Amino acid sequence: MKKILVTGGDGRFASELKKAKTKLKFIYLNKKQLDVCNYNTIIKAIKKYGPDTILHLAGLSRPMDIHEKNIRKSINSNIIGTANLVNVCSVYKIKIIYFSTSYIYPGSKGDYKESDSLLPWNNYGWSKLGGECSVQMYGNSLILRACMTQKPFVHKKAFANVKSNFIYHEDLVKKFLKLLNKKGIYNIGGKSQSIYNFAKKDNANIKKIYSSGSFPLNQDMSLKKLYKALK
Repeated sequence: MKKILVTGGDGRFASELKKAKTKLKFIYLNKKQLDVCNYNTIIKAIKKYGPDTILHLAGLSRPMDIHEKNIRKSINSNIIGTANLVNVCSVYKIKIIYFSTSYIYPGSKGDYKESDSLLPWNNYGWSKLGGECSVQMYGNSLILRACMTQKPFVHKKAFANVKSNFIYHEDLVKKFLKLLNKKGIYNIGGKSQSIYNFAKKDNANIKKIYSSGSFPLNQDMSLKKLYKALK
């Protein structure tokens, strides 16, 4: 049975993944058990569990402004921590699956393909792209540029003029499990629509707001490669 070691095992996506029915053996480790910023704890976990794959979910995401206020923490968690994992995986010949983000695209034209040019529009995007760079150097890897959020939608307002591919964690899990044996880069998310249209399906009272520059208007990605892989 394939063994998959999960970093960030107490996070939001991992919590939904734990509910999935699968014959795969997932080993969920929290920061105390495996700190990606501590090289020795990574090696210790590898030797203890002997995984075939590492699913890298650990990292710093919210609050989003932490990546502007504390770049040292952002760099250590998302860039150096990821590079540490890639280094260890390359030594032990272990596959790594890395969750990147749609925020690494510029957000100006939309419908971004995996081969399009990258230009993150905030520090969170830069930190995730920094981590992704190390993963791209290692051939035995899968990079998922995800656009996901927790359910219910956490905000009382949503942008009506910002287009994205938001999908709830629980729905993304189903797609993710079908991609485990893939390598390379895949955009992953839901259909392209405004954030407001996405959110109002589960909250009819959500209020419209409009981005005047704080968020790029066209953040949506092309999912053609994903749909082809899921067939």
